[in-house]
Amino acid sequence: MPDRFSSNIPSLTSPATHGFSVTPSDTLDLTEVTRALYVGSGGAVALRLLSGQSVTFAGVAAGSILPVRADRVLATGTTAGSIVGLV
Repeated sequence: MPDRFSSNIPSLTSPATHGFSVTPSDTLDLTEVTRALYVGSGGAVALRLLSGQSVTFAGVAAGSILPVRADRVLATGTTAGSIVGLV
């Protein structure tokens, strides 16, 4: 299948090209640092940003995309589900 955009240089504002299922953990880092998180089931998302700061997004609606560079989604404080890491 042809890809009209194969010669474009990817950036943080371009669409994601890979995704992976996220299992929240207080001790384990994600397999890759994200460019965004997709939240399939609404709730709170507690995460650690690439800078090392931990933050909690409360009241995230199902189907939301959080444009965050995260290296960990924390189990403690996360009530949202079906989270997908986008890179």
